[in-house]
Amino acid sequence: MKTRKELKEEYKNRKVPIGVFQIKNNINGKIFVGSSIDLNAIWNRQRQALSMGSHPNDELQKDWKTYGESQFIYEILAEIEQEDNKEIDYKKEVKALEEMYIDELQPFDDKGYNKKKPLR
Repeated sequence: MKTRKELKEEYKNRKVPIGVFQIKNNINGKIFVGSSIDLNAIWNRQRQALSMGSHPNDELQKDWKTYGESQFIYEILAEIEQEDNKEIDYKKEVKALEEMYIDELQPFDDKGYNKKKPLR
């Protein structure tokens, strides 16, 4: 049996999937594209916020309330392969990958729930 210290260390060193996801509305086909350093946890977090009416995306929140949870699906679009090199900034990497998917999918207006970033 492993000691408590060994279990804590094992938990700390576990690798969780990192990447880009989408939440898709099956009724109108609109998508919300996001990213996370824990793809296992993000769906629960998103679903909880939507169920409680506290999701930061008002349009997605409105459609969730209108159509119900059963009309939305969560899909992983891409995962980042993790390396043992601790110097990699996975938060930065996953944000760059998310931007690539947003540029490709253009999930704005009638195609999605993402908001366009203002031009600089």
